[in-house]
Amino acid sequence: MQDDIGKLVLRLSVGGLLLLHGINKLLNGIDGIKTAVTSHGMPEALAYGVYVGEIIGPVMVILGLFSRIGGAIIVVNMLVAIGLERLADVAHINPMGGGYALELEALFLFGGLAVTLLGAGRLSVGGGQLN
Repeated sequence: MQDDIGKLVLRLSVGGLLLLHGINKLLNGIDGIKTAVTSHGMPEALAYGVYVGEIIGPVMVILGLFSRIGGAIIVVNMLVAIGLERLADVAHINPMGGGYALELEALFLFGGLAVTLLGAGRLSVGGGQLN
């Protein structure tokens, strides 16, 4: 049971915190992401993928319904975000606090990877079957 509780804490923290970023984009738009996508020579329509990565993926993870797929979506979302906006910071330390420059992105990326590898557990909508 402790493993299932740990998986629940992981799912709620990673999914819940990333979902807040998605809700912010839903309420305030994604103009900055559109700019980043087009500045890399990609079609503007690809920017709408952020809604998949920051709303659909996290909801799947939170609910524990196809959570491994949701976790993989989060991983891809973070890799794209790093590639579009933060690639230059991959090997840097944050001068303000001394931590890794991509702390937040790394936590979401590796949290999503952990959900992908572990699944949701029994304390989920999928109940250990569809997770």
